[in-house]
Amino acid sequence: MGLAVVDRDGAKIGSLESIYFDTATDAPVFATVKVGLPGASRLQFVPLAGAKVAPKHLRVLTDKKRARDSPVMDLDGELSSTSEPMIFEHYGMPYSTGAGGERRLGRR
Repeated sequence: MGLAVVDRDGAKIGSLESIYFDTATDAPVFATVKVGLPGASRLQFVPLAGAKVAPKHLRVLTDKKRARDSPVMDLDGELSSTSEPMIFEHYGMPYSTGAGGERRLGRR
């Protein structure tokens, strides 16, 4: 946590805050990235598909603008069940709940 998150071109998006995993497969799906100025920071979601970890950063395949336009969450907030599908939709990823209607994402 705290590692710089950069886009596919190397532009810094923000700092890694946490990882969200698929509750059905236990695979990492999204990272939350802390962005903004001190006192006005927020968390934004970026997909982890194809991401690469380097010694000084995490490189994601999305571009900075698309990441900055993603749904946001307060630093001390929780991902609501209504926001969860919007994150998938923003990145053009399919979304479905579990067989019993359970949520798709868990946080680590």
